[in-house]
Amino acid sequence: MSETHNAEELSDEQRAERLSALQGLLELMRPAVQADGGDLVLVSADVATGVVEVQLQGACSSCAVSSSTLQGGVERILKGRLDWVTEVIGGVDESDLEHAPVGTGGWVPRADL
Repeated sequence: MSETHNAEELSDEQRAERLSALQGLLELMRPAVQADGGDLVLVSADVATGVVEVQLQGACSSCAVSSSTLQGGVERILKGRLDWVTEVIGGVDESDLEHAPVGTGGWVPRADL
């Protein structure tokens, strides 16, 4: 369900400004995710097309509502505050689910499944 995005012609200064604004906004959101034992990481950003990829890590990897956090929270905030963001792609880091710390409200799958 990926759309084709037309890249804008941006100067190096405009690219740097967009990336700085994106990183700053993600840093403002990270403490809320970290409070639940997780983290929010920027994987990639194409500031010309507006496609941003983020990843939830830690306890967020095993959280049942992680996709809602990405869609309803992260995507909504990024698109709402950065008018150039056209799409937010998100995922979870499943590399260490067995040892993921659990914060307040964290969900842990049953070990016998």
